[in-house]
Amino acid sequence: MPLFSIPLGLPLLFEIVALLVLLLIGIIIIVIVAKVLLFFLPAAIIAIVVWFLTESWFWAGVAFLVIAFISVLKRK
Repeated sequence: MPLFSIPLGLPLLFEIVALLVLLLIGIIIIVIVAKVLLFFLPAAIIAIVVWFLTESWFWAGVAFLVIAFISVLKRK
């Protein structure tokens, strides 16, 4: 016998509404994370290339910041 039984009526409706709200919030978070990752993708690629060429974390970081700054200016 289950510990918690789901009574029919309002509590079941509440659970369905809560499920839909949580699904909507999850989808919104996934979309925001995907947009942020796509925004930083060019800067990350350039930083990786610079790191492979120079093997310097400093110059890779500088390249990442410069490309990210240019991306921010380009979007506005």
